[in-house]
Amino acid sequence: MERALRLLLERPAGVPRELARAMRYGVLGPGKSLRRLLVLAGAEACGGSASRALPLACAAELIHAYSLVHDDLPAMDDADLRRGRPTSHRVFGEATAILAGDALQTYAFQLMADQDKIGVSPSIILQAIHEMAVAVGARGTVGGQVVDLESEGKEIDEKTIEYIHTRKTGEMIKASIRCGALIGGCEGEKLEAMTRFGDQIGLAFQIVDDILDIVGLEEDLGKDIGSDLEKKKATYPSVLGMEESRKTASALVESALKQLSSFDERAEPLRAIAEFFLARTN
Repeated sequence: MERALRLLLERPAGVPRELARAMRYGVLGPGKSLRRLLVLAGAEACGGSASRALPLACAAELIHAYSLVHDDLPAMDDADLRRGRPTSHRVFGEATAILAGDALQTYAFQLMADQDKIGVSPSIILQAIHEMAVAVGARGTVGGQVVDLESEGKEIDEKTIEYIHTRKTGEMIKASIRCGALIGGCEGEKLEAMTRFGDQIGLAFQIVDDILDIVGLEEDLGKDIGSDLEKKKATYPSVLGMEESRKTASALVESALKQLSSFDERAEPLRAIAEFFLARTN
């Protein structure tokens, strides 16, 4: 994955030097790389090859990187640190950071549309592109971000916080799994099981993120901690309390693992990732 991303982000002809630098900075820093791993693991669980799913895995990483660059901007979370380094707009300025995010997002869909590199039917590629676009658009990540911003400093209920988390984070996680599964040849009930798995671990991931913003260590997380409390953001602990939030995340992961009961040992990476989501400290 690292080699593939570095090759993809080498400065191509016609791309301004500073833009290319900002794109690389946003993608190639230290990170958990979970979404790209979910694409590869989803493909393998369904009997496909990781190499065939590699372009989609790279695309998922580019989209995720774009979302973080924009999420950190002063108009949004106004963050100083990401993955233990200064955020993109602190290094390159707001305008270049915004444009680098734009470029990463569009480059991702360019990669997903390259049938020659993926080697599956155009109908499968089209479905994967459609699902990823919906997941990160107005009905997904962007919509969740808007409601998250609107909810700052307000009393909200569990339904609203679930909406924010499933849209802002969960939809992208689910789409990564489903895209990998589609490339791997998954369909019917097995694809539906993958979908339920993605829904549940996606929400669990963000609940744990909320918890870690309160109890985590800055050196582990690689970003500013306590920012959710400081900005009075909508989080699961603020709505349900810490203990109930932990129980909810644990129940979601337990249910997610049951969705994989019909899959063989090729789904072990997915099972391990789900357990990591619950136990992680960063």
